[in-house]
Amino acid sequence: MSSISDTRAMTTQEAGTPAGAATAVAKLIRFLETGVAPDGLFTPDVFIDLTLPQWRVQATTPDELVAIRLAGHPAPGQVRVTRVDPTDRGFTIEFEERWEQQGQQWYSREMIRADLTGAQISELSVYCTGDWDEAKQREHAAAVRLIRP
Repeated sequence: MSSISDTRAMTTQEAGTPAGAATAVAKLIRFLETGVAPDGLFTPDVFIDLTLPQWRVQATTPDELVAIRLAGHPAPGQVRVTRVDPTDRGFTIEFEERWEQQGQQWYSREMIRADLTGAQISELSVYCTGDWDEAKQREHAAAVRLIRP
């Protein structure tokens, strides 16, 4: 599991950053790793717009949002946060996920823009690379040398 120390520290309110951002980031990471939404993470009318490589889905309730998550990532996993930036209405977070499913290790990279109402997420725009199985990860490793992990 990840730790918040993996993120750029958001322990004090930065200019223009909602006061609840650090709490929301920590709860969001916990949700991404476990598939269980911590109490108070989402507003009752949360909106999600999830963009995948060749698909797009939306939802307007916490239950629908969790169902979308579990349909794509039914197993618990690990999140490695590479960046968190404050915005006037919330934050953006860039991260990698790894999990085991169907006897394989899976991988994806994602970026989320989250708007907050207090410390609760009221809107999410999620951009995902799609899920890479072990064969896709090997293909990529053989074809591309990444300068930064």
